[in-house]
Amino acid sequence: MMERNVGGYDRIGRLVIGGVLVLGGVAGYVGFVRLAFGPFPQALTALVAVLAGVVLLVTGGTQRCPINSVLGVDTCGR
Repeated sequence: MMERNVGGYDRIGRLVIGGVLVLGGVAGYVGFVRLAFGPFPQALTALVAVLAGVVLLVTGGTQRCPINSVLGVDTCGR
């Protein structure tokens, strides 16, 4: 099992930005907010925002990030 490697401001940032991305993605998908830019359709852009937000929420909530582990980054502050 992977050790905790996300903490402090890193964790708070992931939870806040992840929540904003999920809410913004859902709002964009239902048409409240325009997220599309360039050749990318609205639904695709909203889906990418939701998926990125979910990843940030999960890594912030579990305090485990595989990318941090590979890079040797530990912000947990043990």
